[in-house]
Amino acid sequence: MSKKYNVAVVGATGAVGETMISILEERDFPIENLYALASSRSAGK
Repeated sequence: MSKKYNVAVVGATGAVGETMISILEERDFPIENLYALASSRSAGK
């Protein structure tokens, strides 16, 4: 059984945050839970 990680991406709706999430997906990083964090101004994005 491989270890899975809880990952939080701060600024997930910004350019760097979106790129980080894409890289994690592309590399099939073993994620248990992904927490996409952003400011209240970004709600719904």
